[in-house]
Amino acid sequence: MKNARVLIGFLILVFGAAYFGSRFQPGEWYSLLKRPPFTPPSWLFAPVWTVLYAMIAVSGWKAWVSSRGTVRIAPFACWSFQLLLNAIWSFLFFGLHRLDLALAGAVLLWASIILTICCFWRVHRVASLLLLPYLLWVSFACLLTFSFWSLNR
Repeated sequence: MKNARVLIGFLILVFGAAYFGSRFQPGEWYSLLKRPPFTPPSWLFAPVWTVLYAMIAVSGWKAWVSSRGTVRIAPFACWSFQLLLNAIWSFLFFGLHRLDLALAGAVLLWASIILTICCFWRVHRVASLLLLPYLLWVSFACLLTFSFWSLNR
């Protein structure tokens, strides 16, 4: 029962970050931007991110219940940092309309996911592997953000 409560806590944290990001919608400004030809349709983002957020939460939960004490510090500092960066990307891109800052944020997010994967690998390998689809999607998001920045600067 304790593990179920911890999982619920991780789900609340992750979907709380998702909720924060969702407060910043594309809007008219976004519709005026030049888009790279490989921009996915808007409807695709919500289902992909929903699955990825669930995987991020389960990954954090698995690593948390598998580790103890000070062993948790580095992995969860990395996990928390990547979640923070994830939450602020939409604010930078859609809220501030700062493609340059969003690109820097996306690259930092990408690096923090790699660091989290490496930290989780030592604690729980499945937790680490659960983050690989997230890394792939954020890799694509970095390319997409770079392309938006390049086309619209």
